Parts: sequence; C-alpha cells; structure tokens
Amino acid sequence: MAGFRWVVAGLLFGASALSFFDRQVLSVLAPRILADLGIGNVEYASAVSAFTLAYSVMFTLGGRAIDFVGTRAGLGVAVAFWTVASLLHASVRGAGDLTVYRFLLGVGEGGCFPGAARGILEWFPAKERALAMGIATTGGSAMGAVLAPPLIVWVSSVVGWRGAFLATGAIGVVWVALWFLLYRKPAGVVTSRAVEKPWPMGSLLARKEVWGLLAARFVFDPVFYFYMFWIPQYLSRERGASLEQIGRLAWIPFLTLGVSSLLGGAVSDGLVRRGWSIDRARKTVMAAAALLTPVSMLAMAAPDAFWAVVLMAVLMFAHGFWMTNYMTMIGDLFPAASVGTVVGLTGTAGGLAGFLSSLAVGRIVEAVSFGPVIVACGVLYPVGLAVLLVTIPRVERLEVRQG
Repeated sequence: MAGFRWVVAGLLFGASALSFFDRQVLSVLAPRILADLGIGNVEYASAVSAFTLAYSVMFTLGGRAIDFVGTRAGLGVAVAFWTVASLLHASVRGAGDLTVYRFLLGVGEGGCFPGAARGILEWFPAKERALAMGIATTGGSAMGAVLAPPLIVWVSSVVGWRGAFLATGAIGVVWVALWFLLYRKPAGVVTSRAVEKPWPMGSLLARKEVWGLLAARFVFDPVFYFYMFWIPQYLSRERGASLEQIGRLAWIPFLTLGVSSLLGGAVSDGLVRRGWSIDRARKTVMAAAALLTPVSMLAMAAPDAFWAVVLMAVLMFAHGFWMTNYMTMIGDLFPAASVGTVVGLTGTAGGLAGFLSSLAVGRIVEAVSFGPVIVACGVLYPVGLAVLLVTIPRVERLEVRQG
C-alpha cells in the first residue's frame, strides 16, 4: 500500500503532465501555425477562448462525474477523449477547425485535475498530502510545460507541426493503456473515505468557504492562462525571438514551477509535522508566494528576452507554492468523495475568468502592448490571498450537511 500509492501519484503526475504538454503544442508553435494558416491574434484568441470555455464548464461536470463513477473510469475516459481531440489538430485547415478542436480538447482536459486531486485524497494521509498533491497536479503540469517547448520545436522540425500533434496523441494512447492496466481502488482504511457518497451540490454551495475558493481562483487563474498561452507570442512580438529562441526560453518559467510545486508541498507538510496547524502551514506558504509575485512586473524593463523570461519565472516559482497549497487546502476542507466536485467548481470559475481574459488579452495586445497585461499579472495573487483569508477563517475539515 505504502509503495503503491506513490505509483498512483506517478500515474496522476503523468496525466497532468500530458494535459499541459498537449495544450502547449499550439501555443509553442503558434507563430508558425498562424502564419501557415493565415490566422491573426484575434482569431488565435478565439481558439484559445474556445478551449478555456469548454475546459471551465467540464471542470465542474467532469469533477462531478468522477465523484460518481470513480477515479479509474472517470479519469481514464477523460484522457482518452482529449487524446483523440489532440490527434484531430493534425488535420486543421483554418481558424474554424482550430477553434472546434481546441473546444474538444478542453472538454476532455476538464476532468484531469478533479480526477488527480480525488486520486491523491483517496490514497494519501494528511501528513503526505501536500507533497503528493504537488507531484500529481502542479508538478505534473509544470513538467509537461517544461518539456513541451524544446521537444515540440524539435519534433516539428523533423515531422512538421502537424506531426507534433500526432506525436502527443500517441503518448496519450500509451498513458490510457497503462492507467487501466495498473490503477485499482485503494484498500483498507483509505477505502472507507473513498466509498463515501458525494454531498449534494446545494450543501456545498451553501458554504462560504466554497465561494471563497471560487472567487480567489477567478482572480488568479487568468495569470496562469496568460503564461500558458501567450508567452511565445510575447517573446515573438515584443522581444523579436525566433521559434528556436522560444524553444530555448519558454520552458524556463515552467521548470521553476515544477521545482516550487514540490518544494511548496514539502515545506507545507514539513511545517505540519513540526507541529504547525494545517491552517497556519497552508496560509503561511500561500501568503509568502502571493507577496513574491509583483516582482514579475519588472519583466517589462528587462534588457532582453532572456531576462524578461527569468523575471516572469519568479511568478511561476511563486505559483508553484501557491497552487500546491491551494489544491491541498481543498482536500483539507472537504472529504475525498466531494473533492472532485469542489476542485471542478473552482476550475470552472478559473476557466471562465481565463476565457474572458483571453479575449481581452488579444485585443489589448493588438491595441496597446503586453505591458498592461504583465502589470495585472503582478497584482492579482495578493488580491486572491485577501479573498481566501476573509472567506476561510480556518482550514479544517468541514461538516457538509446532507440535503
């Protein structure tokens, strides 16, 4: 049991890494794909927004479904669906096709993080939970984003950008086969948590803690969507970077995210083992992370593309500490049987914010520059922290009433 739960964490790490790798193919190759298909930034923003819209809606629907059908079936089907959507990108012919396929990718990927979070809550005790959550969610997504720029640029140089989509789809097929072959329900004490029924949606939405989590994510998630989808365009448009230079630079912020995701979980779990309350440990780490993010605004004054990326990486470093503890906080507050739903609700809130912000970014960039967007990114995490401190006075297991 003790050893296998880390195998589970590894499988979930692979799912979240694959989800970010798949969505990064378009953003990394955007300068080339847009030029090849004759698509502008406004049309690109529409395709990105189609993904975030579907992703945000399916976060809740997918999370709720996984709470009812279970982690194995729910997450396995979700990964299989988005793998097919990723493969379809190889046949895109114009902005319309691209928008449809991005929408389908978002439908599948919406179930990833609710499923990963539920899997961790089913298998891991509180003293190991933050580290495991960091590995399976933020760490996996960061690793996918780290590997994507150099590998995608290399693969596209060998087989073209359409071949890059086929390659990532093949990886998805392998993961789905391994998942259904290896994953089983946890046994023993952990199973007693796993078999609980999900609480009614009304009971969850009656909690101010849920609304605090939703509001905070609505505030800070647009930052991550911007970093995920727009850094290559920023480097190309405002820093004059070539596709090869983008491949050498765009992974740096996500490497810092991967490292900080593990550190954020380890530090938080370490504080709990030292006798800190879960409330104090989670909030202290998140407060430190939020107060670090304004440093990223200095990227506008950086002398070249490399130093701009380094300063942006400071925000991603902070995000790793922040997001690992944010996700773990949900598990601290709610039972495993309802975690998929709560994570899904927060993802929907963040996705809707990402959808709206992506449309805005495209227009702001065309009308002004990336400057106002970078400034906004530097101030939103402290705002999100304030929301959480007001709405969640103490992080402890809640009694969610039936009916």
